[in-house]
Amino acid sequence: MKKILLLSDTHNYIDDQIKSHALEADEIWHAGDIGLLELTDALTVLRPVKAVYGNIDGHKIRSAWPEFQQFICEGLKVMITHIGGKPGSYPTDVIQALQLFQPGLFICGHSHILRIIRDPKFNLLYMNPGAAGKTGFHQMRTMLRFRITNSKIEDVAVIELGLRGSLS
Repeated sequence: MKKILLLSDTHNYIDDQIKSHALEADEIWHAGDIGLLELTDALTVLRPVKAVYGNIDGHKIRSAWPEFQQFICEGLKVMITHIGGKPGSYPTDVIQALQLFQPGLFICGHSHILRIIRDPKFNLLYMNPGAAGKTGFHQMRTMLRFRITNSKIEDVAVIELGLRGSLS
């Protein structure tokens, strides 16, 4: 069993709430728009991190993190990218990667819209954790927490971190 904290679109913002939830996880997964490499460095001090770069991320982050992460966690194939679209409207490169890797869980960020939906066409669960940072059009800062046990995703929970404009 692995406990996962999933976040995206931090835009170089991290606070004690994010750190507190990170300490409850076994791994932290970041779906891009990190902001500065120091953010993933700070998370890595807390727990192991898997991340991808996003469209706002500069050369240093792109050198440290890939565009796509594809791996197996507790028997479940997982694919993460930043700009992944959504079920029914994936970009061509994402469709090709999904067809090739055939993940059971596909994660992306970018939209700042929290969404969890089953995609029967690709036989996977799609997750977008929304945005944990304070930059963007979203109102509520969000992350996801879940467990993976024997290839199954369990106990998915939305973590609301407060309104984007509020002080933490």
